[in-house]
Amino acid sequence: MLESLFKLSEHNTNVRTEVVAGLTTFLTMAYIVFVNPSILKDAGMDQGAVFVATCLAAAIGTAIMGLYANYPVALAPGMGLNAYFTYGVVLGMGHTWQVALGAVFLSGLIFVALSVLPVREWIVNSIPKSLKMAISAGIGMFLAIIGLKNAGIVVDHPATLVTLGDLTAAPAMLAGLGFALMAALSARRVPGAIVIAILVVTVIGILTGVSDAGGVFAMPPSIAPTFLQMDLAGALNVGLLTIVFAFLFVDLFDTAGTLVGVAHQAGLLDSRGRLPRLRNALLADSTATLAGAALGTSTTTSYIESTAGINAGGRTGLTAVVVALFFLACLFLSPLAGTIPAYATAPALVFVACLMMRGLAEIDWDDITDVAPAVITAISMPLTFSVATGIGVGFIAYTAVKVLAGRLSEVGVAVPILALAFILKFALL
Repeated sequence: MLESLFKLSEHNTNVRTEVVAGLTTFLTMAYIVFVNPSILKDAGMDQGAVFVATCLAAAIGTAIMGLYANYPVALAPGMGLNAYFTYGVVLGMGHTWQVALGAVFLSGLIFVALSVLPVREWIVNSIPKSLKMAISAGIGMFLAIIGLKNAGIVVDHPATLVTLGDLTAAPAMLAGLGFALMAALSARRVPGAIVIAILVVTVIGILTGVSDAGGVFAMPPSIAPTFLQMDLAGALNVGLLTIVFAFLFVDLFDTAGTLVGVAHQAGLLDSRGRLPRLRNALLADSTATLAGAALGTSTTTSYIESTAGINAGGRTGLTAVVVALFFLACLFLSPLAGTIPAYATAPALVFVACLMMRGLAEIDWDDITDVAPAVITAISMPLTFSVATGIGVGFIAYTAVKVLAGRLSEVGVAVPILALAFILKFALL
């Protein structure tokens, strides 16, 4: 049955290899079941319900990717988008988390439509690579400043906006230890480096009395507080269109980039460098976003951590199905998720931010018309505490710089249209 479903021999793999690959991928991204509820809790959402939604959204999305697209790619609520959801849309703009979930759901619907229609290639190809890389790096910076803030390493200041916190405080020291441990374990290629460091720091905090101990295993909490709670009517408000677009835009390009990168590493691209069954993969990802919003979590997307399983030999959707089963098993770890303090998850945000910054290396630094808009895009996100604002500023800057430099032919059609839309948004809304 497995051979017929996943074509194991055609991909030169076997069940044992796929299971080991699935476990490897799961260990590298298991931190999300602890970090995501911690972030969305700040938006006023029930932490237990978000924990269940996180596990289920990851399991459903990953299973669809494995069974429908037959790719060894795992999905879960995306880092960066969960931070934008909480600190940008809810706390920053004052919208309710129900409205924010509605915006995520609408972005998923549009993503499904784009996945079915042929326009998705036009959209993906029309956005310059420099802006795509800058958006990824900007989200990383956004995550970093949130992580440093949660650890107490960066605090607000009336004169300088931000300043150094008390580094002698236990949470700050433990967060620093966690970050160093994550980087060291990752350098040693230890599977699950992030989740191991989170658990080690949590245990040290409990033993030293910095935080209290809770349980480990229990029946899953109720998902009722977040299930089908998205406010679609509120999300259809004109002022929220840019928020919907931000969720859609980041998910679309993050997914496309991840799928191509993972497929390239696995040797799954065709002779023309294209991804077979791309429509199936995009439909799996967009459907996962819809399911996640309905369950009660921010945008669910493909994880680049899937490359860890590919390095372990994973080549088919069976790897993804194994990951999905592990996420279902996590449903019984809710007491542990509630025990992990903010200073233990904060270094994970900063560490993930470091990984996301590598996109800047792919920008042509000899072309100032690419560099200037890219840098403005990246730094606008953390400094305005908004992913959407950073995207808008980037489109406007890219169009203006290219036009004034006499290089209009490089701009295309989509970017100026989006730039004009953001100009109207900044001016009128």
